[in-house]
Parts: sequence; C-alpha cells; structure tokens
Amino acid sequence: MKTFMGIAASNGIAIAPAFRLTGLNLSVKKRSIEDPTAEIKRLHAAIDVSKDELLIIKRKALKDLSHPVAEVFQAHIAILADPVFLEKIELMIKQNGVDAAFALQTVVDDYRKHLQATTPDHQTRYRLVDVNDVARRVLGHLLGRPLASSFQADYPVIVVTHELTPSQTVQFSPSLVRGIVSDMGGQTSHAVIMSRGLAIPTVVGLQGALSSIHDGDIVIVNGLTGEVIVNPTDAQRATYTELIKEDQRRNHQLMASKQENVRADKKRLPMIVANIGLPSDVDGALKAGADGVGLFRTEFLFLSSKRLPTENEQFRAYKVVLTQMAGRPVTIRTADVGGDKTLPYLRAATEANPFLGNRAIRLAFSQPDSFRVQLRALLRAAVYGKLSVMFPLVTTLDELKRAKQMMANERAKLTHQHISVGDVRVGIMVETPAVAVLADQFASEVDFMSIGTNDLTQYVMAADRGNQQVADLYQPNNPAVFRLIKTVIGACHDNHISVSVCGEMAADKMAIPILVGMGLDAFSANPRSINKVRCLIKRLNHRKMVTLANKVVTMAGTTNQVEAFVQQAVHNEAQTYK
Repeated sequence: MKTFMGIAASNGIAIAPAFRLTGLNLSVKKRSIEDPTAEIKRLHAAIDVSKDELLIIKRKALKDLSHPVAEVFQAHIAILADPVFLEKIELMIKQNGVDAAFALQTVVDDYRKHLQATTPDHQTRYRLVDVNDVARRVLGHLLGRPLASSFQADYPVIVVTHELTPSQTVQFSPSLVRGIVSDMGGQTSHAVIMSRGLAIPTVVGLQGALSSIHDGDIVIVNGLTGEVIVNPTDAQRATYTELIKEDQRRNHQLMASKQENVRADKKRLPMIVANIGLPSDVDGALKAGADGVGLFRTEFLFLSSKRLPTENEQFRAYKVVLTQMAGRPVTIRTADVGGDKTLPYLRAATEANPFLGNRAIRLAFSQPDSFRVQLRALLRAAVYGKLSVMFPLVTTLDELKRAKQMMANERAKLTHQHISVGDVRVGIMVETPAVAVLADQFASEVDFMSIGTNDLTQYVMAADRGNQQVADLYQPNNPAVFRLIKTVIGACHDNHISVSVCGEMAADKMAIPILVGMGLDAFSANPRSINKVRCLIKRLNHRKMVTLANKVVTMAGTTNQVEAFVQQAVHNEAQTYK
C-alpha cells in the first residue's frame, strides 16, 4: 500500500484498477525529402484531418459540457489555421529539405522556448499543453499513428498519466474513467476544468505517480482531499466504498429536491443564478432551476467568430437570452478579452504579464469602436427583459465613469436615431484589491457589484491561478480574501445595492456558509452546481453562519483555520455538498 498527496482538482471519490495512459510514441527523426511541394501538401492533409477531428470533439464538448469548454478546441483549430505558424513550417520544409513531421516539431520546440523565455509563470504551462496537444494530433497523422487509439480501456479504470491533455479528457466517459491521477497540472488547467465538468474525481500534481503506479493496481482517488491510495488495505477499501455509496445517495436526493426558496430556519434563500457563455446555455440554466443569469460571458461570442461580431449579431444573441429567461434577471458582462482569452483578429501586442496588462475594460478602452458596438447591442436588447450590464476588471473610479459615459453617449445616439432602448442596471466586477478597498466609493456609482473571486484571489495572493509552482498560494479561502469580500458586501448594503459572487467560490462548500453569514445576495454558479448550492444553503442556520463569518474575518489567520471554523460551525451540513 502506498499513499500520495497531490492537488485536489475535481471533487468525488473513486476506486478502480489503474490504467496507465502513456500516450503514443510520436518521436521524430530528421528525414530529408526530395519534393517539398508534395511534403507541404501532406502537411496540409494532416492538418485538415486534425481540424475535422477537433470539430467533432468540439461538438461533443458542447453537448456534454459547456460552451466555454468547447471553445478550448476552437482555440486549437485556430492554432492550426494560424498563417504565421503554417508559414514557418512550410519555410523549413522548403529551405532545409526536411519532412513535415520534423519541421512541425522544430517550430513547436522553438515556440516553447520563446514562450518560456518571454512569459514565465503566466499560463505558460497550460498554453504549452494546448500547443503540444495540437501538434501531437497532427504528428500522429503524419506518422500514421492517430491519437484516437491511445485510450482503449473497455472497463472502469483510474487513468494515471504524466500530463492530461484537453483532447484526451473531453473524450473520457465517466462510466469508464472513474478517476484521474496526473503527475502534472493545476486546478485551472483546461483538462482539469473538463474533468470537473464530467464529474470525474481528479488529483493532479503528484510528481511521480506514473512511475509508481502499475496497470491493474487498485487505486483510490480522493478528489476532496488530494489523497491517492495505491493497493489499499481491505479496511481502507471498505471505508471508501461506503463513502462512495453515501455520496451517491446524496446526489439522488439533490436531483429529487424541489426548487424552494426558504431555508429550514425560515430565512429566504439568496438568489441562485447561472453562469453561461452562449445563448444555447440558457436551456441548461432553466432546467437547473436558476433564478436568472448572474454572468453571461460575452467574450465567447467573440472567441467563436473569425471577426468581431456585428452590432446586430450581438443584439440577436442578447435578445435570445433575455427572451428565454422570461423576465428573470440577466446580467451580461462586457467582453473580458485578454489574459488567457486572446482574439487573433485584434492583433494585440504580446505582453510579458497578460493578466496584469491590456485586458477586459482596459482593452475595451483601447478598442473604443468595438466597445461602442457592444454597448449599443446591449441597450437595444434591454427592451426584451430585465438586463444588468457589468464591466470587468475595473480598477479606478475614472475607468468606471468613463465606461458609464460611453454607455450614456450610445444611449443618446440610439434615441436620436429613434431606435428603442431599454432600462439597464449598471455594475462592475470586483476583481482587483483596489476596488475592494474603495468599495464604498464605487458602490455609490453603480446599481450592483459582482465579486469575481478567481481573479480577486490571484491578485490578493499574488499567485497566478494557472501556475503550478505557486498553486499552494492560490487560496480562495484565505482570510485576507474573505476580509475584502466582507468589505465589499458591507459597502454594497450600506448603499442599498445588491452584491453577488460569480467565481468558483460561489459553488465552494467551504466558502458558501461564510458568504451566507456575510449576507451575500446572490450566488452565480455553473448550472451543474445550482441544485447542490441550493441544497446546502437550505440546510444552513442563518444565525450560526453570521457568527461563523464574523469569526473568520476577525480570528482566522490561515486557510486551514478558516476551513476548521467552517467544519466546526456546520458539522453535517458541510457534507451535503461535495
């Protein structure tokens, strides 16, 4: 029996035999060719087949997961369509007389070195995983060894691998892949986000699991704690088998639970709303019983297009969401582009620190014509429902006032043109410590605030949420984060405006009791999590949660202390949501 500790990346517990996913041997040797034109033609044939495969995978991701996940594969397709990328490969084939596989691998290796040298520790690892994933797909066809044959288990297994790729994960069936163990990876890698969406218990960052676990070993994956047990004792296996059964019983209860907005202590529930990425996601939100849309990420309209969407295209998309929500509140965020979501057709400059650079509202100001188009589309769509618009990554009051003035200007232009516009509530994402600290001043300028805990956490903790080397410092439940959140909630309530959380924390079983005690007005979560969030909140005693929240912000000094306080305060309630 061996025990490993890694990073808990996707909740749940699983027991099954190990299946080592080592991948195909796609090693490349330099080979001279006599006909560069024919070799380039062979390269394009492999790329075309790869694109077709990625389109199929994207459709599967749309069906089984969500649009944001599917857009990972749209980005993969975009890599294969990048003229600069293709030109470098073709040039190497022509000038050096080498085969397409060697040329492709050389260009990818050069890109890897460049990326590591110019953008260290800022999504570098995950970008490289995506680029390598795409390159290996093309290499597989060039070498006659397609990637589709790399996973062939026909019985329930725990997949053990060095580094999980998005194209592998999206094709896993939860009925066969009961759990995942990976040497590399972090909580926000694309592959991990997919495993979470598929509800596959996952532990990453074990640094050596692949070499220590053999095919057929019985493995327990605890996606709640990060523990991995290889060849457990009979007693351990029995204990975890019972935990799995308990979890299954709870899930059945959650699915059977009715949408009720009153807690056991007769206090009304906060609103529980959905995060979506496209109009097609509305159906899932409604089926989950969402009270509305708390975050419509409009950047996915931009990412799925080869050009900037027109005003009418955006208007139609927003109108569909507002109409289908039938009077329920809908909050639409203006495009949060930049950082890890780049638009090739904008030709933005390469930045060493993209998460601290020209992104979100900053990019909107540097592309004012595009921003005005989106504002006009939103104002026109507001006629069809209860619309709130929020601006992402606001840092200063001047930025907020500038965005509001631009919206007012577009409203005046539309009215002058006799085009109907609707009433719009205006708010901001609270993602920077600067806004949280001055929340009282910002609250007097907006109708609502929504706390984006993913970015807020990485900026408070100075830890890139995509960097495995500082994964232990990315702590959403750190008391410093909660103190800022309490400041924001207090400022909003003092100014009689509503406040929500729309980051991962909205579905975090450790954070929810504290947020309830702080008086949060709305939780905005992935539709898959809505029933679980509602079920947990209904079981919480409001008075106890107020005491808990005060204790966390005044007494806790570490994340461990916060979690200990939560466990002590909620006892069995915390186990309701996993």
